[in-house]
Amino acid sequence: MTAADAIVLAGGRASRMGGVDKPAIVIGGRSMLDAALAAVAGCARTVVVGPHRPELNPAILQVREVPPGSGPVAAIEAGLHALQPNPAPLVVVLAADMPFLTENAIGELRRQETETGADAVFAADNSGRPQYLIGVWRRSALVAALAQLESLVNQPMKALIPDETVTVHLAGVADCDTTEEVRAAQAAAQPGPDQQPPAIRALPLDEARNLLRTRLSRLTAYTTELRAVRGAALAAPLLAAGALPRFDVSAMDGYAVAGTGPWQLRRDIGFAGGQRPVGLLPGEAVRIATGAHVPDGTTEVLRDEFVTVATDKVLARLPESPQRDDIRRRGEDRKPGDLIAAEATPVTSGLISAAASVEVTEALVRGPVRARIVMTGDEIRSDGPLQPGQTRDSIGPVLPDVLSWYGIHTVDRVHLRDTPTGFDDVLASTGEFDVLVIVGATGGGAADQLRGAVQRAEAEVLVPRLELRPGGSTLIAELPHRTTLLGLPGNPFAAIATLMAVAPAIVEGRTGAHASRPYLGPLHNAYSVAGPMPRVLPARRGPFGGFLAEPHNSTAHLGSLIDRDGLVIVPAHATDGTQVEFLPMHG
Repeated sequence: MTAADAIVLAGGRASRMGGVDKPAIVIGGRSMLDAALAAVAGCARTVVVGPHRPELNPAILQVREVPPGSGPVAAIEAGLHALQPNPAPLVVVLAADMPFLTENAIGELRRQETETGADAVFAADNSGRPQYLIGVWRRSALVAALAQLESLVNQPMKALIPDETVTVHLAGVADCDTTEEVRAAQAAAQPGPDQQPPAIRALPLDEARNLLRTRLSRLTAYTTELRAVRGAALAAPLLAAGALPRFDVSAMDGYAVAGTGPWQLRRDIGFAGGQRPVGLLPGEAVRIATGAHVPDGTTEVLRDEFVTVATDKVLARLPESPQRDDIRRRGEDRKPGDLIAAEATPVTSGLISAAASVEVTEALVRGPVRARIVMTGDEIRSDGPLQPGQTRDSIGPVLPDVLSWYGIHTVDRVHLRDTPTGFDDVLASTGEFDVLVIVGATGGGAADQLRGAVQRAEAEVLVPRLELRPGGSTLIAELPHRTTLLGLPGNPFAAIATLMAVAPAIVEGRTGAHASRPYLGPLHNAYSVAGPMPRVLPARRGPFGGFLAEPHNSTAHLGSLIDRDGLVIVPAHATDGTQVEFLPMHG
């Protein structure tokens, strides 16, 4: 890996926090400055820009920007000057207000810079926004950017950003700019310099799915008619109550015969569901239809194409016709007590039909999962004319359909306005539902109140964020009354894509159903769509198998799903031919 120096910005007073020394705030047993220094421990030399701190290791350089408090650009220039002579070709620039950033994260940025040769590589948060104070620069590019500025004082970081940059999604890049954010970080932090609090860690999709399957509470099992609970799962093995077939039946249209033949054809006929013909004597035959109960004395059924019938009603086997029985014997498919389906098998149309064929119409099941949908945001309007600043609810009307693809039944759909405590009542209500689907308010912004309400409700957070783009702000938790909370991003495509990615695992977790088998195939245009973190994109099936992903996708609407077969989950740094998971569109 290319050698790098580090500039840690630790100056100024936090005006939004009452002027405290922000880098000195302790979170998880160490100061935020110590956390930053640990993250750049692999660098050749480190300089801290800010007020002199006598407690630091003498090996760490310390300088002050001129004039003090003149902003990050001036501080970076001071740090570069202190790293003379013999500077490393790369420079890590890091603000000392991210308590959960790790050395591995900085190492990933350095690796990306080495591989891509970009002028700068920046971390991105879960919303996809680049964080310019978590970056690795090619030193020459940083020096050139500084030289182009007439003044360094109070310049924004955007003034330095070169054209050739790379953005990498990383966990732990959330900063602490307010007292509330510091308190939340302190509450979430775990002791130890290398531990990252699970409350803010973005989980890979497979890890999140496994957690949902194993950690969500099972629904209560009950006995009911199978035809009424598609989408549920068996809570006990399903055993045959009757034989299949119930009696010996003809497997083909033809003739039931007794003995070796030729046979005298009787006038009566055996029909499926009709009266069973009188028993046959040796040398007798009777016309019979597929599925008809064969008469006593039948030794075999001859297909129409294997016989001739003379004018005197004498039946004979054609020469060289094969010897076949063509009788389905009682119980040859299923006997009473045979296993029809194992516990945890989903209740589908096929299972309902198979059960009915052996006289089983009821079973012990869990589910189906019932959902309440909560659309959030003052700017969202379902119907009526739009007012200034409002936008149409384009996903609320289709969410019940999408949920039904996975056997989830929607109980109701409501709208919740943005208020500081609006979610508290929503989370406290058990209602007649098992999953609470909340769209929006998951990002942690000024109007995004869901995470605070989840913390107040003392819910168990299983998936704090997803390592997926879009969908990173997804929140999944179990409320105290065992309802599953699924918090989806507010952008329409992000909400639908994330729902399609996690809904099967939620159903499997709540009903105890077996994990569904992924639909895999090669991605033919990975080169044009893959990035530094997993992505979910619209796709169509390729003409010779595999998939083609949509390279130009907007999360603001669902237009990119028109004339597409489904979605693909594209791994980070995928190459053409990489096996990807396909999420089919069901409607």
